[in-house]
Amino acid sequence: MNTMPFQLRPRGHGVPRLATFSAGLAVALALGMPPAVAQTPPPRAVPAPATCPALLDHTVPRLQDDKPQALCQYAGQVLLVVNTASYCGFTSQFEGLEALNAKYAARGLVVMGFPSNDFKQEDVDAKKTADVCFNTYGVKFPMFATTAVRGKDAHPLFAQLAQATGHSPGWNFNKYLVDRRGRPLVHFGSTTGPTSATLVKAIEQALAAPAAN
Repeated sequence: MNTMPFQLRPRGHGVPRLATFSAGLAVALALGMPPAVAQTPPPRAVPAPATCPALLDHTVPRLQDDKPQALCQYAGQVLLVVNTASYCGFTSQFEGLEALNAKYAARGLVVMGFPSNDFKQEDVDAKKTADVCFNTYGVKFPMFATTAVRGKDAHPLFAQLAQATGHSPGWNFNKYLVDRRGRPLVHFGSTTGPTSATLVKAIEQALAAPAAN
């Protein structure tokens, strides 16, 4: 029996694959397209950002450089909003607030400080206010420019917090706890310090609550 030698034949009825590729490349270049455009998968859709709650739909300058900050960036987190002052009997609460922020930041807590001179205990010089916050007390949570927090001149954020809780700031270092959906939960007065068991319990409950879709 005669044995025919086995020969590898190129695909495409005898047209070498290299020639086919070269022809395709030439066509793509002639049309002004990148050679691999036909094989490139469509880009993935980028998820839309979470809806910003009305409470956070504000822009406020930050303390250290007056750069505008959109409060919407904190949507979806538990917030502790505090009106602060540099020359108050409660100013040492900065230390406890920073400790709270450091302890619970990984779980989604953000302490937000708003210096205010509504009670005549804040410096008119923003640099001195920043020095007290960042250098004297080592604050790392976000601090914003000096803000009116009560009365007809109150910033809309504080007006909304007062309306929702029934409490305007009566003095420095009032605290408003806001849930992940941007809903004010509870108000704490100046005498409720950052280490208060009541405050800590409320924060932990807010952090444990599931975020809404």
